Amino acid sequence: MNTSNYSVKTIEWQGDEVVMIDQRVLPLEEEYIHHTTWQEVGASIKTMVIRGAPAIGVATAMGMALAARQSTATSQDDLKRDLDEAAKGLFATRPTAYNLGWALEQQAKIYNESGDVDKIRVRLKVRSQEILDEDVAMCVAMGEHAAPLFPKGARILTHCNAGALATAGYGTALGVIRSVFKRDPTIHVFADETRPFLQGARLTAWELQQEGIPCTLITDNMSGYFFKKGEIDAVVVGSDRIAGNGDVANKIGTYMVSVLAKEHGVPFYVAAPTSTVDLSLTDGSQIPIEERDPAEVTHCGSRQIAPTGIGVRNPAFDVTPHQNIAAIITEMGVHSEPYTESLAAAKKGK
Repeated sequence: MNTSNYSVKTIEWQGDEVVMIDQRVLPLEEEYIHHTTWQEVGASIKTMVIRGAPAIGVATAMGMALAARQSTATSQDDLKRDLDEAAKGLFATRPTAYNLGWALEQQAKIYNESGDVDKIRVRLKVRSQEILDEDVAMCVAMGEHAAPLFPKGARILTHCNAGALATAGYGTALGVIRSVFKRDPTIHVFADETRPFLQGARLTAWELQQEGIPCTLITDNMSGYFFKKGEIDAVVVGSDRIAGNGDVANKIGTYMVSVLAKEHGVPFYVAAPTSTVDLSLTDGSQIPIEERDPAEVTHCGSRQIAPTGIGVRNPAFDVTPHQNIAAIITEMGVHSEPYTESLAAAKKGK
């Protein structure tokens, strides 16, 4: 299912191989990587061949199916041992993305309950495809729910990439933008470049350009200028994990944008599937924040841009407090304060 004109597939099964577009080389090159083992899938998650919480969830589910295929076990106990090992390895790749753990739970239900090892192998692959299809359907639903929130001719700021490349297709925040654009082609999108990995410059700008959605690329430190000039009407971003109270973890820099939006009276929206909502966490302070390689900050691609030996911090995410968020959009609808109630109801309704 893909109701946009976007034709590049983020991730899919090709026979018994998991195939992903290599997001590290976009937009100048379009390359695909084939995976036959869960270890290869884990490496691609870790090195950001694939990124974005929903897409990571799909990749994880497929990685577990590959792990079952790799295993030579003939008994359920032996297969479970092999799959638990794979789950542990996959879980360690990107600790902030809640969809990763959710996908592992989905697959664990299958191999913990079913007895026939051959049937388990088949069912794990089937379930991974179901998760992919469900993800696209949820993104389309989010877009339909959110579209009425935006005024005609809206100038929309987004941060990082929450598009088709961050999901199984269509996108969360960019799915919203796609749905708004279908109704109103006069909208305009501002895309933050999103240092240090440049997901906005490399991926969001490319996706929007592919579909003919008007877009202006800006550096991360320019958004305050455009807020002050009154040139931004709304903000929409994705999320990697949402705590029970509505605090949202998203790409580093999102919190800064939310503060600017609040200061200038601009609504700040978050779009994410209910699988991203983690009701076990009471607030965002409990969300684990991944710290990545300092070289992502000291280098731009292969070129060093900072002094050798300089101290570096490189948190990949920050947490936006629920007080800064006008609404959280899931496939179940548009949710507002108190998020402890609205998000719990959305999860229950799911």
